[in-house]
Amino acid sequence: MENIMDYIVGDALIVVPALIVVGQMVKNTPKVKNWVIPYVLLILGIVTTVAIMGLNVDAVLQGVLVSGAAVFGNQLWKQIKENTKLGGTKDEA
Repeated sequence: MENIMDYIVGDALIVVPALIVVGQMVKNTPKVKNWVIPYVLLILGIVTTVAIMGLNVDAVLQGVLVSGAAVFGNQLWKQIKENTKLGGTKDEA
């Protein structure tokens, strides 16, 4: 996660935790399929960074990066929780 953070500008960094919260809200919404959530976050990430930085290619790229960081962070958290619950990693022999 450190590497992706090298590419996200400071102004857009606040969008990452906001997208994580929105993602959890969408996940808890009945009748919303899990596969839709990354697309919703991608659109919101791009719209938000364009609102912060103005309409340009860099803002769109930042939107993609913050969305990716939010989804990646959420997946890491899920893996940590799952492995802690199981008492170890699935890969252990």
